[in-house]
Amino acid sequence: MPETMNAVVVSAHGGPENLEFRRVARPAPEAGQVLVKLSVAGVNYLDVAQRNGATTLQAPFRAGVEGVGVIAALGTEVTGFAEGQRVGWLAGGQGSFSEFTVVEAPQVVAIPEGIDDFTAVAALMQGFTAHYLSHDTYALGPDDTVLIHAAAGGVGQWLTQLAKLKGARVIGTVSSPAKEDAARTNGVDHVIGYDGFAENVRGLTGGEGASVVYDGVGQATFAESLRALRIRGMLVAIGAASGPIPPLDVNSLAGLGSLAVTRPTVSHHVRTAEEISRRASDLFGWIATGAISVPPVTHYDITQAVQAFTALESRRTTGKVVLVHSS
Repeated sequence: MPETMNAVVVSAHGGPENLEFRRVARPAPEAGQVLVKLSVAGVNYLDVAQRNGATTLQAPFRAGVEGVGVIAALGTEVTGFAEGQRVGWLAGGQGSFSEFTVVEAPQVVAIPEGIDDFTAVAALMQGFTAHYLSHDTYALGPDDTVLIHAAAGGVGQWLTQLAKLKGARVIGTVSSPAKEDAARTNGVDHVIGYDGFAENVRGLTGGEGASVVYDGVGQATFAESLRALRIRGMLVAIGAASGPIPPLDVNSLAGLGSLAVTRPTVSHHVRTAEEISRRASDLFGWIATGAISVPPVTHYDITQAVQAFTALESRRTTGKVVLVHSS
């Protein structure tokens, strides 16, 4: 009989109630893979998309894409890692809401001493996303004013800090006074609400508009986000928490100021071990020196996956939500 383990399984596409905690067969690493015993796993909107059926994954499947743990076994052809080494990943490790999962070795990040598991998992998906958004999708600089929607959210807090590191001026939208405090703590220069935000942005920029808008809200904000941009500005669509973005007539972008619109995804920005290593080195280095701080981490036991996703999808959370695996 094969060894078994605890895992969170998406039994059928749908809501959080379709996450089931059950016993499944324990995987074994193949060539180019490592087997990791999980300590913590990150909760992400990519997990929501998988569960809702918005990706190619067919149910049932083991949930979770991001985690931190200790290498339990090495597959053949794996070099540069050792059993017992603490590692993390944000891709290549499907099934991270399990006691064990296999991860593609080129996607694995070594976790430095002095960076605890919760800090590490908070810096992976959200930190890497903020890194490529501020360094590659739109290379921010001191002359830029940026609008960050959901500035108190997980990616929003990271993105604010990296934008400030690069000298940009940050305007952030929030939905409550409590989230306003979180946004200001991370360095947002001007905190505004969602009502009439485009007009407010223009008022704060002398009528010019923002260089770039990072929009993870989607349907409810997309059209107005375009109106908040300066001439030749860029709208970066990074999610759709309020619903799918409606179809866009690209010809309208000319009349709005020769605008650019892009929809990047993290998988296209962690394609090589070298790229992953560079982003990890930057993030862990800034954390170690205190140049950036890690947003709050909310813990749930692995058996509470339904509650964790219910909280995430209601937009009640700030910072990072994680599932803690039993030792």
